[in-house]
Amino acid sequence: MKATPIIQNCLLGSLMLAALQWSTPVMGQTVSLEKKWETPATLKEPESVLYDKANKVLYVSNINDPAAGKDGNGSIGRISLTGDVQEVEWVAGGMDSPKGLGLSKGLLYVADLTNVVVVDINTGKVIRSIAVKDAGMLNDITVDAQGVVYVSDSDKKRIYRLNNNQAEVWLENDSFQKPNGLLAHQGKFYMVDMGTGIFYEVDKKTKSLRKIAEGLAGGDGIVPYGNDFIISNWNGEINHVSANGEVKKLLDTKADKVNAADIEYIPAQHLLLVPTFFANKVVAYEVK
Repeated sequence: MKATPIIQNCLLGSLMLAALQWSTPVMGQTVSLEKKWETPATLKEPESVLYDKANKVLYVSNINDPAAGKDGNGSIGRISLTGDVQEVEWVAGGMDSPKGLGLSKGLLYVADLTNVVVVDINTGKVIRSIAVKDAGMLNDITVDAQGVVYVSDSDKKRIYRLNNNQAEVWLENDSFQKPNGLLAHQGKFYMVDMGTGIFYEVDKKTKSLRKIAEGLAGGDGIVPYGNDFIISNWNGEINHVSANGEVKKLLDTKADKVNAADIEYIPAQHLLLVPTFFANKVVAYEVK
């Protein structure tokens, strides 16, 4: 039987609706966190955690008395992917206030107040300490696809780049208050200013800034989540930030006085790692 024009229009409309449903991205995707494990409270003011995929281990920086400054008692610990603290002080000595961590070509780079400490991950030995001239408080580290190391200086409102084991000013901007979290990802560069709460994309060639989101005061660590981002607030929040700048709070532990410092994310396991600073733990959450 030949279809009538009315039936034809209904069929065409149904097909067009189905095609639209298949081709249109899901908007307003719900993201949530479910706690999976936490380490014992044996760490020493953990500020940053970093995943070493090759060795299937987590590195964590222990500030150990943040108020003391140059005291020489900072360290790097190691944690298993199930939350066992393998060594609280895997690397001890030669560090004052270690914070951000980055891996490049078999070396672990540590932002340590006014120096970048370099550790051989095969031996756990410090092989050099790179003094950063006129540094205030080195904070976060990121490494781009070419293995270039970048370091933020929250006090001097700068981002440095390492070149032949020397630090050079890569970005300095009067609009910054306390630049902290850095992320080099898929050829792009991102930074969150924990003072202004603004999350930027930085053009690596021109150094121009594009504001992605705001309202992220205390912004600390940045990790990619698909096309979006997860950003921690040192005071005790985890936020999901969409590519178009929408901010959604996923976790708030401020009332419990539990911080959320420089985070790490393992996509294959959907696992978000949160160092809790004064609570002396790393807590793992499954991102759903």
